[in-house]
Amino acid sequence: MNISLVNNPKDKRLLQTADGSWTLHIPEVEETYHSRHGALQESMHVFIENGLNQCSSEPIKILEVGLGTGLNVLLSLLNAHNAIEYHGIEPYPIDKKLVEDLISTSEGYAQLYRYIHFSTVDEPIPLGSDFTLIKHQLKFLDFNVDRLYDIIYYDAFGPRVEPSLWTMEAMQKCYDLLNPGGIWVSYCAKGEVRRNLIAVGFQVERLPGPPGKREMLRAKK
Repeated sequence: MNISLVNNPKDKRLLQTADGSWTLHIPEVEETYHSRHGALQESMHVFIENGLNQCSSEPIKILEVGLGTGLNVLLSLLNAHNAIEYHGIEPYPIDKKLVEDLISTSEGYAQLYRYIHFSTVDEPIPLGSDFTLIKHQLKFLDFNVDRLYDIIYYDAFGPRVEPSLWTMEAMQKCYDLLNPGGIWVSYCAKGEVRRNLIAVGFQVERLPGPPGKREMLRAKK
């Protein structure tokens, strides 16, 4: 059975990671939103260097599964080389008090984080002249749209606590949401996930992981 252990957890706490950047910790299941070895390093390595920087589409259409703290949105904005249309799925947004606590650690990006977290869902949010964010507050498997994406940042909670998001059904949904040649990228490198990606038609690469992880996965349609 694919039983979620992080179904709208109430107790989330700020945690400073080894590179000095911040993430959130869920004590009841010992899960963090990012690597304890470095939230910023992980996101830059996995999603920017091995995702965004590998795409030359114009505009680049990104889907993030697990909007979380908004770090990947911010880094994509700061590292954009083409116009970006960014869709982020987050069924359980962070509450306002915790967002304000996160903003206090944001080192100059407070206003951007407020736009990311406090703007209306399902409406375009211009974060820059060539960057638009649209948030969706629902579960990934309930996400049904008539558009395709160039990149999927698969930043969901890991298979240990959110197994339904790593099944063959979920990977098939990812495949169906990508343009031909599109990229799926994730910190996760578990063998079962890699096999599910291959089974639905992806070409899968095992790449060196961020600090603290030996490998990560990137898949192409």
